[in-house]
Amino acid sequence: MIETHPMKVIAHIRTQFPSKFGIPRQSGLVDELRGTVVFEPEFRDPESLRGLEAFSHIWLLWQFSGAVREHWSPTVRPPRLGGNRRMGVFATRSPFRPNPIGLSSVRLLGIEPLPGLGDVLQVAGADLMDGTPIYDIKPYIAPDCHPDAVAGFTVGLDERRLEVDFPEEWLAKIPEAERPALLGVLSRDPRPSYQHDPERVYGMSFAGQDVKFTVHDGILSVCGVEPG
Repeated sequence: MIETHPMKVIAHIRTQFPSKFGIPRQSGLVDELRGTVVFEPEFRDPESLRGLEAFSHIWLLWQFSGAVREHWSPTVRPPRLGGNRRMGVFATRSPFRPNPIGLSSVRLLGIEPLPGLGDVLQVAGADLMDGTPIYDIKPYIAPDCHPDAVAGFTVGLDERRLEVDFPEEWLAKIPEAERPALLGVLSRDPRPSYQHDPERVYGMSFAGQDVKFTVHDGILSVCGVEPG
């Protein structure tokens, strides 16, 4: 019999990503991305945040709510390996795990009171889908950083950066405050690493808009922006 323990959702995060496609593969890659952590009513006691404002970064422990499955596999196909090589699930950050728990380090921009929501956390560099349930928040401290860490099978993998061609007629449809974040996401190639069809038109939902684009010879070309 498998031992289980219940966990409480203490908060949800609000971001500009209504779906998984396009979200950076890890936190901190696109610092311009903004998120708002909104606590559940039971956990809106301002005393629970006393002292947190003194930290520059925090850890978010959260649920892969878009990838919950009843069964799990001991091996997975990491997208960064092209989706055609299997690795042990515990050697990856795959969402398809025995417990669908994610871990993200984000920059704490501030603690802000909002009407009807209590104190919320404004964060930068989040890699979470809008509405993601959060189980816990912990301060990031200096010993959490290991400069001599070895990155296993990810060493030497291409950190794809694309030139982004975003015509003004389409860029004007994106709220000005969200443009740097969107450009950062697009430059890091939001496609799965095993998809390289230059004729394919991809669609990514961001900030209430559906952004259409193609990729060819290292250039991502936006070809349309429509309400999402």
